[in-house]
Amino acid sequence: MFSNYQLDSFKDRTTPFYFYDLNLFRKTLDQIKEHGVSKGYHVHYALKANSHPRILDEVIKAGLSADCVSGGEVERAIECGFSPSKIAFAGVGKRDIEIEIGLENNIQCFNVESVQELEVINELASQNNQVAKIALRINPNVDANTHKYITTGLKENKFGINEKDLPDIFELLPSLKHIELIGIHFHIGSQIEELKPFKELCLRANELNETFENKGYKLTIINVGGGFGINYSSPDSSGIPDFKKFFETFEKHLKLKSHQQLHFELGRSVVGQSGSLITRVLYTKTGIEKNFAIIDAGMTELIRPALYQAKHEIQIISDQSGRTNKQYDIVGPICESSDVFRTDYEIPELKRGDILAIRSCGAYGEVMKSRYNLRHEIGTAFSDEIE
Repeated sequence: MFSNYQLDSFKDRTTPFYFYDLNLFRKTLDQIKEHGVSKGYHVHYALKANSHPRILDEVIKAGLSADCVSGGEVERAIECGFSPSKIAFAGVGKRDIEIEIGLENNIQCFNVESVQELEVINELASQNNQVAKIALRINPNVDANTHKYITTGLKENKFGINEKDLPDIFELLPSLKHIELIGIHFHIGSQIEELKPFKELCLRANELNETFENKGYKLTIINVGGGFGINYSSPDSSGIPDFKKFFETFEKHLKLKSHQQLHFELGRSVVGQSGSLITRVLYTKTGIEKNFAIIDAGMTELIRPALYQAKHEIQIISDQSGRTNKQYDIVGPICESSDVFRTDYEIPELKRGDILAIRSCGAYGEVMKSRYNLRHEIGTAFSDEIE
């Protein structure tokens, strides 16, 4: 991924910083267009994965819509050029002021996650004599077989509406004069590496679609969310997820009505492999049983290893000729014992000043950074600026 020219440019930059390969990102978007958009599917890009304006500019050029989970993301999407008519607003805890942002901008759809939220949106919409278009996010109780912190579609997750609440909703909806139900929405989790959970989602969506049809609701949107994972262990050989197989799973197993559109909300799979966190080795030291490499990036720049026990590949991009491999715990500078990127990680012997790339950081990396320990803000670079 990294050329000698890029390495020479990196040497002059203050680390740590995020680096994005726009060429790979554009190729990924092309695959989504070829295997998804070309079939008439509506793909919303999840801003929570990465909301950098340069990234969003490429998404807009590719013709994708936006998936937002806060009022701030709705505002960012509009500021960067997304049409409000292509914005879906999800989130289990929307504040009144955030709902009002969606209403003021006449966004495409609110993905509603509770009975009470339905009533609140109806009340707020009535104040300006508006009708809010909504989709009901329903828990299909499908196990995504992923980390417990990013599983979202089980019956006891905080997200979405349980099927047992549907009778109450069917009774309530006719009285909500400022609500228009246009769809149903699902999202079963994140970093899903197998296609089986998506097949199971399709089967449950088919059943629920029939339930609404039998109740007289002609839904126009079936939104199956996102969650398609990336290969963290092989970022170079698997730089672009297999979108062909992903979209074919829904084409084969989801039964849409003639008046219905299929919507997706993809984030990590779109941008994850395009980003790397570039960092330097500050110090190396030998413990009793371990070797440590202390780098200048920490959990403040990339929290996924500490939060999810995520394992990112780490690549040395300095000249490594003549070096033999050695095992290290690669750790950051933050005053927390959890500030560890990899343990017992084999890599060419490291020296102070070596430049490393922590790979597959394009999603849930830069957007989750913090100023804990009063860390300085870090920079961002794109391949267009390097090559």
